[in-house]
Amino acid sequence: MKSIRPYILAENNWKTVKETDYELAILPWGATEAHNYHLPYGTDVIEANEVAAEAARLAWEKGVKVTVLPAIPFGVNTGQFDVKLDMNMNPSTQLMVLRDVVDVLNRNGIYKLVILNSHGGNDFKTMIRELGLQFPKMFLCSCNWYQAVDQKEFFVHKDDHAGEMETSVIMHLTPHLVRPLEEAGDGAAKKFRMTGIREGWAWAERKWTQVTKDTGVGDPRQASAEKGKKYFEAATQKVSTFFVEVARANNNDLYA
Repeated sequence: MKSIRPYILAENNWKTVKETDYELAILPWGATEAHNYHLPYGTDVIEANEVAAEAARLAWEKGVKVTVLPAIPFGVNTGQFDVKLDMNMNPSTQLMVLRDVVDVLNRNGIYKLVILNSHGGNDFKTMIRELGLQFPKMFLCSCNWYQAVDQKEFFVHKDDHAGEMETSVIMHLTPHLVRPLEEAGDGAAKKFRMTGIREGWAWAERKWTQVTKDTGVGDPRQASAEKGKKYFEAATQKVSTFFVEVARANNNDLYA
């Protein structure tokens, strides 16, 4: 029988919550979208929840009173408007949702929030700037868990979307949701013709169905659950260290 995890808000009751002085809140934020032919639409949400939970567990064991909020399952998918049931949440909507979450935390005296991002289309920088003016007591930050450790140390091919890394992680976390790799597309993707965008100093949104034929960007065919386990453990350890640093930081003395 599983026990209640004290660092997961949704699993706890009011008696426990009202008696716990939380130092840090974690908001996992994913997306619901196609991930090639072999991974589930909820890949980013699964990753966000599992990474947040494991990193929070490690932080809790170090004495940090952290609480993981329920994940937001919809991300910015404006470039995938023509992919069936890719659920889009506009950045302006994300800002309104985030503002309400921050307002609750601020009123309850929890002045630190980490947005644990699991979707490349989400970008919280401008939202954090705006909300920082409205809630000056709050320390607001975001982190992309999938950038915490170097993929090259674990995988043959760098992953962008539904490639070797994500496939390996989902094979480790929820293998029953992964279709046979023989059914997966190769994840080949076209690149912009414009030099500035190809070099990375200019940017434009990708029109997904013009870029990839199988909705994947990255070759998944050398993925394995063993690789996913090693990568997940390394990433969650790194993310946990960040949680601890944020929790123990003085909001009025953040710079060295």
